[in-house]
Amino acid sequence: MSFIIAHDLGTTGNKATLYKTDGKLIASSFFGYKTYYPGPNMVEQDPEEWWQSVKNATCELVTKAKIDSNDIKAISFSGQMMGVVPVGCDGNALRRAIIWADQRSVKQAEKLEAIGNNTVYEITGTRITPTYSGPKIAWIKDNEPKIYKQTRFFLSAKDFIVYKLTGEFGTDYSDASMTLLFDLKNLRWSEKLVEALELEIGKLPPVSASTTVVSTILLNVSKELGLPPKTLVVRGGGDGACASLGAGVIQPGEAYIYLGSSSWVSTSSTTPFYDEKLRTFNFAHVIEGLYCPTGTMQAGGASYQWAKDHLCKEEQLASKLLGVDVYSLMDDIVDQTKAGAQHLIFLPYLLGERSPRWNANARGSFIGLSITHSKSDMLRAVLEGVAFNLKIIFDILESDKKFSKIRLIGGGAKGRNWKQIISDIFGRKLMIPSHLEEATSIGAALIGAIGIEELTLNEAALIIQDVETIIPDQKKHEYYERLFRVFDNAYYALVETYEKLANL
Repeated sequence: MSFIIAHDLGTTGNKATLYKTDGKLIASSFFGYKTYYPGPNMVEQDPEEWWQSVKNATCELVTKAKIDSNDIKAISFSGQMMGVVPVGCDGNALRRAIIWADQRSVKQAEKLEAIGNNTVYEITGTRITPTYSGPKIAWIKDNEPKIYKQTRFFLSAKDFIVYKLTGEFGTDYSDASMTLLFDLKNLRWSEKLVEALELEIGKLPPVSASTTVVSTILLNVSKELGLPPKTLVVRGGGDGACASLGAGVIQPGEAYIYLGSSSWVSTSSTTPFYDEKLRTFNFAHVIEGLYCPTGTMQAGGASYQWAKDHLCKEEQLASKLLGVDVYSLMDDIVDQTKAGAQHLIFLPYLLGERSPRWNANARGSFIGLSITHSKSDMLRAVLEGVAFNLKIIFDILESDKKFSKIRLIGGGAKGRNWKQIISDIFGRKLMIPSHLEEATSIGAALIGAIGIEELTLNEAALIIQDVETIIPDQKKHEYYERLFRVFDNAYYALVETYEKLANL
């Protein structure tokens, strides 16, 4: 019997899972870590806390599963993307990691304007934005020159942990493709973009496929973790790319919708997809030779969490007393109103917006609110607003080719109302797989199994099984089509207002 440990280094913590090489989930463990906010638009985490969470979770997994550690064949990874960890020659972090949510590097990103947004989009598959790793590295160079000079390599989250396990520096194509420094078609660092940001290409790590076996774990680390020194370490991929594999999206023409704190629509393609308005982006798939055309909105599940925190105090208290999920109680409230929430619209731009708006100044709003509206209308409007925004992204990506299959994953897919609302708004059948919240960890585990040749890609694809089909209500879809146009127009009507508020 063979097992693989998959570590999913997310924003709130590390979720570690133990899988059999046939894809069966055996055990899981979660260890959180802190997020630091040292200044405006600054978001950081301590890489050593990542490492501690990996050590703790690994030990707990082996104990919880009650297996012989000699049967663990490999460790693989999924990790938060677009962050940066400067490490010295000894592999130790020289400062806290600047993570994906950080937007301090606006001025540094503007340096790429000299090349032009369209040219950058053509090279990297994505538009100029301060959220990607390259401008953050340039910020360190401009503001912390001593740290920049001492840096041997700038790593992403998972690659820092891989170094701790193996002593080997590197990254994979998926993480590299979210830096604004990577030539997506040729799968190599772009000298042109590195020079534009006035960086040194030698400080960027070697790049290889996500399925690359890096090495066995170091002897001293194996003793600390209670794993055999023969345990293989597979490079792994960025969380978005791992989710594509974990959602079973490996054939062109397939797509999935992810409902998490941020939410996105993504597909698989043999070539990058370039939107003429630059509203979507691309990154490398964890399967070499494939790409992931994607559109990510900032506050998908985060919008509904905001509604829970500020509109549902009573439901939160009741959930604790009754021992039920608060979102299940919120579903009961949503049941009290009809599609369209009595013509109430919610714009889900609580954190500004990436796809499809790319407007950091955009803000959330309820439009059409009247004295007759209730909490149920407001909750439904939030669910519908997120779905409308995702539909814009979906329509952009599908303009290239109609999708043959659409899966819905993520924690938001557990709610009975949201998945039906999305199906009704999209007017499309949705497939729900058995593991909604484990797509990234399953993806990481499958990368590991493919890397050590326990599974072929075709065998890995068969592991993802659907357990539910959501059928759209055609009458509701026709109504939603009319409301959708109002939703889209409402954003453009408020653009000038967003700018004025930002400049007060």
